[in-house]
Amino acid sequence: MKRKPIYVEIEMESSLERLWQYTQTPEIHSRWDLRFTRIEYLPRTSAEEPQHFLYETKIGFGLNVSGKGMTSGSHSKESGESTSALKFWSDEKISLIRTGSGYWKYIPHSEGVTFLTWYDYETRQGVIGRLIDRYLFRPMIGWATAWSFDSLRLWLDRDIAPGAARRAYLVFLLANFTIALSWLYHGIVPKLLYMETGELAMMKASGLLPGMETAAVYAVGIGEIIFGLLFLFMGRNRMLHYLNLAGLLALGCAAFFAKAGIYKAPFNPATTSFGIMALSLAVLALRPLLPDAGRCLRQPQKKKHVDL
Repeated sequence: MKRKPIYVEIEMESSLERLWQYTQTPEIHSRWDLRFTRIEYLPRTSAEEPQHFLYETKIGFGLNVSGKGMTSGSHSKESGESTSALKFWSDEKISLIRTGSGYWKYIPHSEGVTFLTWYDYETRQGVIGRLIDRYLFRPMIGWATAWSFDSLRLWLDRDIAPGAARRAYLVFLLANFTIALSWLYHGIVPKLLYMETGELAMMKASGLLPGMETAAVYAVGIGEIIFGLLFLFMGRNRMLHYLNLAGLLALGCAAFFAKAGIYKAPFNPATTSFGIMALSLAVLALRPLLPDAGRCLRQPQKKKHVDL
């Protein structure tokens, strides 16, 4: 089963010196990198000796995975391009990673720095471990690397600290989940399961599609379910939230003209819609603050930069 190494590349406006500091200082590194909870350098007897370090990652349920590593070399070319290579391993059976190696590369140019990483590792637990790695762990850790790189970019280029970005991301996830839940509920419960509680009556009162009201309510319910699911997988999409705002306004107007009295009831369409619309407005406001793994390249590409 052939392994695909993990590659992540991103453009930053930062200087090489500042980027080097934020990636080579353990206390700073652990703040922006999702893959590590703690990184600690071990004492060296001489400057020529490779730098050994310990790392630890919390995986939930009170479990931690720890390992060791060492920087096997770093150098700077006349162009300013720098590379930091490392090896890492873990003796813990709970760790899927047995041993691995990789590098970070820093390529300065007139607009900033190209920052990239390449790494690969061997797994334990035989065929089962390789299957878990290929279909679950490797995609997940690749995404975490890319998300972390963009979190670092926001910190260096936009002064958005990783902690603030993570809190904003949690709010973003919660908002999209709530919007999705609302559309799914309204599509499934009052339309597909219990349309006689009011949805069918409103459709008949609208005068649209006479004789086909039941089929129309089913169709609207399915459409709402599909629309709700989109927020779980495409919640960052700006157009999706614009459609949410427009759709809720349109449905609210349609309900008013079909059965205006419904707005006198508690928890009526207005009170429900305003809250969901506010969540979309919050997501649109949060988007510039959110790290996005999609901003990173996941395959090497030839680029042309203006020489310094």
